[in-house]
Amino acid sequence: MQRGELLSHLDEFLQAGMFRDYAPNGLQVEGRTEIRRILLGVSASRSLVEEAVSQKVDAILVHHGWFWRGEPAPVVGMKRERLAPLLANDINLIAYHLPLDAHPKVGNNAELGRLLDLTVTQRAGDYELLWLGEPTEGEMSVAAFAERVEAVLGRRPLVLGPTERTVRRVAWCSGAAQDEIGLAAALGADLYLSGEVSERTTYEAEELGVTYLAAGHHATEQFGIRALGRHLAERWPELDLRFFDTKNPV
Repeated sequence: MQRGELLSHLDEFLQAGMFRDYAPNGLQVEGRTEIRRILLGVSASRSLVEEAVSQKVDAILVHHGWFWRGEPAPVVGMKRERLAPLLANDINLIAYHLPLDAHPKVGNNAELGRLLDLTVTQRAGDYELLWLGEPTEGEMSVAAFAERVEAVLGRRPLVLGPTERTVRRVAWCSGAAQDEIGLAAALGADLYLSGEVSERTTYEAEELGVTYLAAGHHATEQFGIRALGRHLAERWPELDLRFFDTKNPV
C-alpha cells in the first residue's frame, strides 16, 4: 500500500488533529512510499530501530516517537545514532502519542479497561484521558485487584495509600499520569492506576484516601499499539505487521 493511504487512515481513525501534543503525531521520519511490512513497538528506541533494520521493514509504528517539545534540536549523539539507520535504510517512522492513549476502541486506556475487566462508567480530564469504571464482577480487595494487574501487565505494581479497603470504583490513565490522582479522588475513585510515580504521590495517596497503583509506564502502554496493529491487519490483510517488545522495566 502507499504510505499516504496509511497515514490518511491513521490520522482520521485516531483523530490526530484534535490533540495539542508534546511531539508530532503521524509521519516523523520519511522513508519509502510503498509499505508492506510494519514493525510495531511502544517506543522508538535504538534497539527497536535496529530490529526494524534487521527485519527489513518499510515502516515503524510506535506510541512514543521522537522530537519531543523542549528537547535539544541538534541531531547529534544518541539522536543521530537512532536516526541514521532509518535514513540509510529508507524506513518510515510513524508515531501517535495522545491519540493512542485516548482512542475509545484501540487506545491504551480502552485496552487497560478491557484487559482488567472493568466496566467503563465515565471519562474525564483533558481529552477525557482519565477513565473510570467498576470491576465487572463487583467489589474487590486491593490485594486482589493488584494481583489482577500483575497478571495482565506482567509486573507487580507498587501500591501506595490505603491497602485494607474495598475497591468499588477504579480510575486509570496510562503512562505518566500520577498527578491526576487528585481528579480521581474528586470523582470518587477508591483506587487509581497509572504508570509512573513521584515522591509526592505517596503523600497524596495517603491524604486523599485513594489507593494508588504505579504499574509501569511501558507496561500500561504496551496494549494500544498492539490493538492498533490488529485494526490495521483487519483492514489490510496483505500487510505484514509485527510487534517487538523492548522490555522496559519503568
